[in-house]
Amino acid sequence: MGKHTAGQAHGEVRWRWVGERGVQVATGGATLARYESLISMNLTDVEDIIPADDSILVILKRAAAVPRELEAALTEALPEPDGGTGRRSVHELVVEYGGPDGPDLAELAERAGMTIAAYVECHAAAEYTVAFLGFQPGFPYLRGLPAELHAERRASPRQRVAPGSVAIGGTYAGIYPAGGPGGWHVVGRTAATLFDPRRDEPCLLMPGDRVRFVPA
Repeated sequence: MGKHTAGQAHGEVRWRWVGERGVQVATGGATLARYESLISMNLTDVEDIIPADDSILVILKRAAAVPRELEAALTEALPEPDGGTGRRSVHELVVEYGGPDGPDLAELAERAGMTIAAYVECHAAAEYTVAFLGFQPGFPYLRGLPAELHAERRASPRQRVAPGSVAIGGTYAGIYPAGGPGGWHVVGRTAATLFDPRRDEPCLLMPGDRVRFVPA
């Protein structure tokens, strides 16, 4: 395949070049399955593999055509949508819901037609999967938010959201690793440190990990 030509395999797997060394792969609902399959292969020509929303970015070590080993990996049939193929860790994170730590909780509960207690119970009963990281280092986009809790992002972002804030944005739940601006609805806060560059693995949560919220 030519270097700047988009690829297709089995009528489904598609990719395109992003810059000189990046290959963006369309994954649909199988992002984590494709991601875990690729990282398990330890491909020698690949520098990094970054999952995103319905796609993966593969960074090659040098500008070149898509290596045959990678092309073969992209044609591999995978299990249907992500239930995860198996990495990963399960994290239980204690959350202080509501009050100053969760300023949007009452409003979201009212929108959902729930009491605050029922809303918290629903939010904490779900098991979430880290779909990908972004926005801030270590910020997890969590799939698994119950449909009745989905909420569009705030019309006006806050200038500062506290580190550890547990939040909702659209169909995702998330956790802010650091303080800063943010447009998601904040329902609580955890004391867990999501990103620490001094750790061997700086990000506490990685794609494919499972997360359970435990009310304090």
